[in-house]
Amino acid sequence: MGTIVSVQNKGTSISLGIRPDIPDFSVVPGGSVAVDGACLTVEESRGAVIYFAAVKETLDRTTLSSAVSGRRVNCERAMEVKSRFDGHMVLGHVDGVGIIEHDQDLGGSIMRTFRIPDNLVKFMPQKGSVAIDGISLTIASAEFNKISVSLIPATMEKTTMLKKKKQDIVNLECDVLARYLDNLLNYKTKLSDSGKPDNLLDNLERFGF
Repeated sequence: MGTIVSVQNKGTSISLGIRPDIPDFSVVPGGSVAVDGACLTVEESRGAVIYFAAVKETLDRTTLSSAVSGRRVNCERAMEVKSRFDGHMVLGHVDGVGIIEHDQDLGGSIMRTFRIPDNLVKFMPQKGSVAIDGISLTIASAEFNKISVSLIPATMEKTTMLKKKKQDIVNLECDVLARYLDNLLNYKTKLSDSGKPDNLLDNLERFGF
């Protein structure tokens, strides 16, 4: 985790200064860091503080629009290509925000339920993957516009999840494979014989699949 130590408005963007908890959080200008799941580019470092710019697109889609000094955030450096790959792919491309609905204490873990935007429902099936504030999690259950995830002790210890409470907002990133598949299936490829746009499913049906 880290702490926001400065927030400076710059028109439609902001400059964020963040001090990571660990002293060896080495990054270079131009490198990427996920801040509460939102991929930001390092502009410079001054001592233990790292500075980022969050532009309008980022502010419109994420919880960083309400960033204030003293707020605790999750910080994760980009994975190196030579690193061991584990878990699902998290790109830091936030799709929207969700709201914490309630917690259920399961004795050793917490089952937390979130309300999610209607347009993200199709990307979040039961046992699918989701990143919440940059944390890779498995969806334990999914209703129409609600998902529940299990928070184990390690997650609560190393992230801001333990500090979150009912009605707090969080960043949501859908599984990238689901996002690409949805785009492929619904992409309008050409006009059919009837003059209407076709998508991949229309073409497969036409050829007998």
